[in-house]
Amino acid sequence: MKTLVVYAHPEPKSLNGSLKDLAVSTLENAGHEVRVSDLYAMNWKAVVDAADYGSAASSPLRVARDSGRAFDAGTLTPDVLAEQEKLLWADTIIFQFPLWWYTMPAILKGWVDRVFTYHFAYGVGEHSDTKYGERFGEGTLAGRRALLSVTVGGPEAHYAARGINGPIDDLLFPIHHGILYYPGIEVLPPFVLHGTDRMTEEAFPDVAKAWKQRLLTLESTEPIAFRPQNSGDYEIPSLHLREGLEPAGRTGFGLHVRG
Repeated sequence: MKTLVVYAHPEPKSLNGSLKDLAVSTLENAGHEVRVSDLYAMNWKAVVDAADYGSAASSPLRVARDSGRAFDAGTLTPDVLAEQEKLLWADTIIFQFPLWWYTMPAILKGWVDRVFTYHFAYGVGEHSDTKYGERFGEGTLAGRRALLSVTVGGPEAHYAARGINGPIDDLLFPIHHGILYYPGIEVLPPFVLHGTDRMTEEAFPDVAKAWKQRLLTLESTEPIAFRPQNSGDYEIPSLHLREGLEPAGRTGFGLHVRG
């Protein structure tokens, strides 16, 4: 297995840093190849601008179109090209980050914004009366799997169905479905640690044991059963779920998961 770890935390000695290091050592000891994108250590540029696209940038800037033109022309900046190459190399991607303000840190979102360019992560495939492009289960990154390893400050009860923060699966849906599944990546159930603001050093061995177990079962873990866009579950071009396919009592984001 070839694994890319995309890591987003400013403190190497943090819990996230320890989980990242444990992922690398566990997978390498199991005979897997591992690469790491440590975004803070790389001083990753988190904002999209015309400089990303070189001579393909237009005035005024049109991010989607210009990113695709730059991808096609090979004029994307070297840092972006290097991350795209890592994604194409990997068959598994682990994202290690803390949940900040209900989402990923800005530097990680900036990695997505810059690396997932038009014609690389989206805007591919046939667009017709019967097919709305290759996305949501198809696309350039199909055949790969991803896992979010997320630390959450608040207790698990706050992120339950009736918790004040909302279900953790709902909070992660825009990342799982909208960022990862969109270009075809299969998404594994997340590894979530709650109450990390109050976690003690004494608790880490149990955390490490659970994390190692998840890492060593990545290849056998079933992905979240998101509905492929072009499987017939959705009407085209409206992309509305067909009547009668919703599981009993399920609403919201859960409609887009089979079973």
